[in-house]
Amino acid sequence: MPKCVHYTDTLNYEIEQVARLLRLISVRVFEQLEIDVTPDEYVALDTILCNSGICQRDLAKLILKDRANTGRILDSLEEKGLITRFIDTKNNRLVKKMGLTESGVKKIHQINKKIEGFINSSKRRLTDEELENIHSSLKKLRCNLQEIFDMNI
Repeated sequence: MPKCVHYTDTLNYEIEQVARLLRLISVRVFEQLEIDVTPDEYVALDTILCNSGICQRDLAKLILKDRANTGRILDSLEEKGLITRFIDTKNNRLVKKMGLTESGVKKIHQINKKIEGFINSSKRRLTDEELENIHSSLKKLRCNLQEIFDMNI
């Protein structure tokens, strides 16, 4: 008789639970450290820092949000004076792109300093080799899933 495999025994379940737990912890850490941006806004800021001049569509893909949610995040960041939007051309079309303001660059560095302890403590029971294996395996899995998903669109 074949062994019954439950969803709770799958890799998908473990990854989903870790992601949910990290999300809950991030919200709590940001509140406790009195960081005046949300974890989603932080991810957007960090992504824009690494990809200055990115357009909203490309940012949405990188942060795994739909364009409407990404737009709301960007509106909030712009209201806080952390990003600036500007018109540029891409494939002969006008598109809105964005970059960090001076305040945005300062803010991202301040946040990174504040959350460094949390990030380090979350990995303290894992060796560098284990962390590297987890990271590379998850990246490989993500790339495989993106290929499959992109093929079926």
